[in-house]
Amino acid sequence: MVEEACKVLTEITEKGYKAYIVGGFVRDYLLKIESNDIDITTNATPKQLQEIFKDALLPTTDYGSITIVRKKVRYEITTFRKEIKYINNRKPVEIEYIDDLVEDLKRRDFTVNSICMDENKEILDFLKGQDDLHERVIRTIGNAKEKLEEDSLRILRAIRFATSLNFSLSDEIKEAILLTKHLLKDLSYNRKKEELDKIFASKNVNRGISLLLEFGLDKELELERLREIKNTDSLISVWSMLNVIDIYPFTSSEKTLINNINKVMNEDNLDPMTLYQYGLYVNSIAGTMKNIERKEITKAYNGLPIHSKSDIAITSNQIMELLKRGPGEYLKEIYCDLESKILYHRLVNEEKTILEYIRKRYQ
Repeated sequence: MVEEACKVLTEITEKGYKAYIVGGFVRDYLLKIESNDIDITTNATPKQLQEIFKDALLPTTDYGSITIVRKKVRYEITTFRKEIKYINNRKPVEIEYIDDLVEDLKRRDFTVNSICMDENKEILDFLKGQDDLHERVIRTIGNAKEKLEEDSLRILRAIRFATSLNFSLSDEIKEAILLTKHLLKDLSYNRKKEELDKIFASKNVNRGISLLLEFGLDKELELERLREIKNTDSLISVWSMLNVIDIYPFTSSEKTLINNINKVMNEDNLDPMTLYQYGLYVNSIAGTMKNIERKEITKAYNGLPIHSKSDIAITSNQIMELLKRGPGEYLKEIYCDLESKILYHRLVNEEKTILEYIRKRYQ
């Protein structure tokens, strides 16, 4: 990946401009973590970049960047700039293009995200980001309170990096979070959820939850049940326990999963009908939250005689032919009966046996 990224840099520098990989990719490269989050900073303007990259996607010239794709990897290329004015503690509305890499780096959030790499894979570290990598600490570039006030999303980003990297937070950031956390209320739920998703999906999720609670962010984020989270190993299970489906934005499939998980929390996750109706995934998540071994649920699910209506050894046409009736609601009633009998091993899932049962009961 790094070789391909350096080739993109070369495409820019060969035209006489400066260009460096910056941010998460360099940080993860030094930590030997696989990453495909590649940001490039350059003194070339968006218009000049579009002349270099004819296939540039989604040019956002107002923001000062373009996006290109190389071998299915996205590169966001941004012009050196100063961010002069922010609105709503989030969005820079006034920027100035500059020709100074160090000044461009100073506008960024954390020192560990300020380390650069040139086209020869040489590391440039003007703000001592590598020192903080070695000390395993998240520290802002410049005054922490001012940084968080500029962009309140940085509060959650600090928590997210401390969680995913298992780093500590600097004392200055800790103090600044307590002074600025009220600003999270004005942040969009979409942006908050994006960061929370990354925290809750982390293998180190318990650390993330602990940090959110330490700073009282559960109240600011309207996560009233955050202290109740336990025994979770998936993002969707955390959200299902938090019960904020009417507050945060979820897709229809996420809402269905969350609702189903909450339903089976009150059911026996080893019961054949519960397993059949809600499936392995939903029952596994609920079971894990109730300290039921996942392998036990998987074994019970795999042992079901049927997993869907289509597994039943007869068809609707056979039932109608046997009973000499047309389509109707009675078919649904019969299938529900068959599902129950077969799942609880009161009826063998075999064509002749099922037809005989229907003949005796329904004819």
